[in-house]
Amino acid sequence: MGILLIDLKAQNASLRDSLEDAAIRVLRSGRYGLGDEVDVFQNQFANYCNSSHAIAVNSGTSALHLALLACGIGQGDEVITVAFTFVATIAAIQYTGARPVLVDIEPHAWTIDAEAVRAAVTPRTKAIIPVHLHGRPADMTALAALAKAHGLWLIEDASQAHGALHNGRRVGGIGDIGTFSFYPSKPLGALGEGGAVITNNPELAERIRLLRHWGQDRPNEHALAGFNMRMDAIQAAMLRVKLDHVDRWSAARACHARRYREGLGDSIAYHPTAFAGCSDVHHVFAIEVSDRDRVRAALTAAGIETGIHYPRPVHLQPAYANLGYRRGDFPIAERVSERTLSLPMFAEMTEQQVDEVCRATRQAIRQSESIPDPGIGIEDTKLGDAAETRALSRSAPLPQHAKPV
Repeated sequence: MGILLIDLKAQNASLRDSLEDAAIRVLRSGRYGLGDEVDVFQNQFANYCNSSHAIAVNSGTSALHLALLACGIGQGDEVITVAFTFVATIAAIQYTGARPVLVDIEPHAWTIDAEAVRAAVTPRTKAIIPVHLHGRPADMTALAALAKAHGLWLIEDASQAHGALHNGRRVGGIGDIGTFSFYPSKPLGALGEGGAVITNNPELAERIRLLRHWGQDRPNEHALAGFNMRMDAIQAAMLRVKLDHVDRWSAARACHARRYREGLGDSIAYHPTAFAGCSDVHHVFAIEVSDRDRVRAALTAAGIETGIHYPRPVHLQPAYANLGYRRGDFPIAERVSERTLSLPMFAEMTEQQVDEVCRATRQAIRQSESIPDPGIGIEDTKLGDAAETRALSRSAPLPQHAKPV
């Protein structure tokens, strides 16, 4: 079968007995929506995130949507977020009637550029949504200061970063609200869909609880116009089993990432690095290569599955053309999207598998650099030269607060 991008079967096989016991417990309980399983998971997840409240919902998108609504975001408001993310971040803003305002990423961690956020604030701005991309925390120190200075809500999209630390604090619990996805491939994944919102604000927490359950504060009494966004009991039970293993899995992925960095060395153009004082849980291990498509094809031929997170930034997606942005508006996001390649990354990988991916990737890069592309002109060839690209990546100035680790 080769080496998979992520092997969910391997993870679930290691927990098979516990997962099956939990499923049977729910089956026999007769309570399948919300209920005790969800209540217990919410308490456990809130404790894990060092947060006062966790509200479990049916997806990470719903978590973002309800977080925005709880903060009163709506028609005529602007919410600043990043162009290099999964489209759900932007879709959730649009669901409220607000306008997404996009900014570029910074070049080292590939997370939202705090200085670009500062420049994008207007009198209509009501919130900032940083995305902790690939498991790397955004620059929450700068963003929290910005939000406080302008009286803005700070809503963390932590859907890829369960357990990541920013100066000793779990992401999601640093801003006003944190949102998570429990899609199966995430660092904490259900056996289906799921999400959660965390906050230390009891009023926000209560509003989200109402909104996820048709606005009911008691049976058949609807205090708010809400939604059907409840978590199923079966998913809560699966997540309860897996929550105890999240940090162990993250530590294993961190070991794989170190081995990747050592094994790939200077062969790659760049790989993103976390800010000083932050941990990277390595939901994705992405590299930058100058001829991504050729390298990916060679790895596929060698039996190595890869991914692209993400091949096109949001502002260039046809569905979001109405935002009014054009190619060239966010040059770093555009460059990264054209060159990023995600290598296999999951806790159960062996050292031998990591070494094999490194060997095959080095070989694929060497081959791609030796094959000229007749469709590339002189100027494009210069820009695409791997050695020059590596030099540019390494010489790009770091923000003073953003020394890579």
